[in-house]
Amino acid sequence: MAFLIRTIDFTAAGREIIRDRVVDQASLTIGRAAECDIHLPDLAVEQRHVRIDLAGDGTLSVAALGTLGFALDGRAVNQGSVDPRTGGEIALGAARLAIAREDDGKTSITIRQIVADEGKGDALRGFALASVLPSKRAMSWVLAGAILLLLLLVPVASHLLRTPAKPDPTGKTAGTVLMDSAWTSGELSLKHHTLENNCESCHVNAFESVQDETCVSCHKDTGDHAPMGRLDKGSPALSPGDAVQWKIAEGFGKEGPLGCVSCHSEHEGPVRTAAGGEAFCSDCHKTLDTRLTDTALANAHDFGKAHPQFRPIYFASFGAAKPVRAAPGGKPVERSGLKFPHDVHMNARGGAARMAISLPQYGNPLECKDCHSLTPDRIGFKEVKMEDACEGCHSLVSGRTAGGGFSKLRHGDVKDLAEDLARISTGPRSPVGPARQRPGQLGSAATPYRADFGRPVRAYIGLSNALSVGGVCTECHLPTTGPTGQADLMPVNLPDRFLSSGYFNHEAHKKEKCTDCHAADTSRVASDLLIPDLKSCRECHLGAAAVKTKKIVPSDCAMCHAYHLPAGQWSPKGAAPHYKPPPPPAKTTVAAKLAQAKP
Repeated sequence: MAFLIRTIDFTAAGREIIRDRVVDQASLTIGRAAECDIHLPDLAVEQRHVRIDLAGDGTLSVAALGTLGFALDGRAVNQGSVDPRTGGEIALGAARLAIAREDDGKTSITIRQIVADEGKGDALRGFALASVLPSKRAMSWVLAGAILLLLLLVPVASHLLRTPAKPDPTGKTAGTVLMDSAWTSGELSLKHHTLENNCESCHVNAFESVQDETCVSCHKDTGDHAPMGRLDKGSPALSPGDAVQWKIAEGFGKEGPLGCVSCHSEHEGPVRTAAGGEAFCSDCHKTLDTRLTDTALANAHDFGKAHPQFRPIYFASFGAAKPVRAAPGGKPVERSGLKFPHDVHMNARGGAARMAISLPQYGNPLECKDCHSLTPDRIGFKEVKMEDACEGCHSLVSGRTAGGGFSKLRHGDVKDLAEDLARISTGPRSPVGPARQRPGQLGSAATPYRADFGRPVRAYIGLSNALSVGGVCTECHLPTTGPTGQADLMPVNLPDRFLSSGYFNHEAHKKEKCTDCHAADTSRVASDLLIPDLKSCRECHLGAAAVKTKKIVPSDCAMCHAYHLPAGQWSPKGAAPHYKPPPPPAKTTVAAKLAQAKP
């Protein structure tokens, strides 16, 4: 049996195109697959969707080959039959297949594509609004004008006509700019949220990027990472694409890649500004010495793989005015002016431990916290004071007072010690009678000889003994002589910060023992600089790319270093060390007078 397959298509102008072909076979397959007898390129049609077979009575048997059915004369079925003499229609996706008998006896299948919902709006077409509305072009111009008016002209006019607002970090003097919300790219950060109604605090000139001088007007205490000239020289060269982009940006008033806004982007929402990643630092510091050939900084780019050894600052000589930085790979010897064996005080079975157990203020062997207390910022430690940390064992009691209490010597200044020794009573003898007078001024009746005359000499002897080797002061201090030859003590010099180029929070390490990082329990002399080295930190801290475990903490540069100084790091502009060398005693000091009274 022969089938006449007729395909009807339409051009863009609506002209109908009819293509006929004859297939001489008893069955047809219809589907999306190219090998089907009738190919329907429609995703709603299966690869092999329907099969048409000629039955013995002359009718056509239609059956679905896949899981999807089809529509036959408006009914959804999976199989059915069509009599070509009466005709029928099969619907597959957007295709309609009309079956009929031709005059020459052939069975024709006419295929045409329909448009979705075709014909449904014909009844209401007379009531459409398109006939009374403006054209699409006119509507576009109207909407564009409304946008310009509401989002551009109104905000600009409101800004120009209002009373100029002064840059005010509090935002209290700001006026209102109408319809300006469309100009805001996002909410301000948590630190700047008070400026939401005062754009002039940052945007001084309209249509101009925020300038560095505007930022510095509020952030006066924010230091530079380095002098601008060296910062520019130490930065790597821009790629050709970045260089072109910055050239264009600078043409619109934006400052270069070293400007504040190149790193500190605003309007990112009410969040904290995130610190720069490891690449932000390593881009410059990985090969810094190739651009800054005179730099004293070593290259660094990954804490776990490429980071220089720590170089703490310390006093390398007695009485030095300034600390020095440890040499790379060296073993620094600290000259603090003290004699303090940590191992003796930390030995849980030693004499110091037994004495501490017997004292109510300790009750247990000495621990680090008994002498070292963190500062409020949890970064460093407070100054160790003898009266609070040492006097429990090293008593300064010098005698009893008239009221039955105890007197003690003051600590910290040789002048105070000399005055205390001079005031100690030695039990004066009764004056000698006038009949026994010694010749000369001291033997006159107006000035009888008393035992009080010997007190300055005895005070000087007591002071000299205390400051000499084996004296009470030299248990912890190193003896020396003053400018005039009198006994004195070596000044105590300890820096406030040893690692001055980084940030370290002791509170974050409170679960660790002090001796895990500081080898104080094995230190026998005070000249040991008990600062941990790089290897000690790497037991827990590795680079930012390290895999986090229970022990390993991925650590980027910003964990210890800040870009702006001072910011948790030591700065030369900060406070001087809390121990200062005392000035040389003048001739009018008590120590000098006692030296002159020496027989």
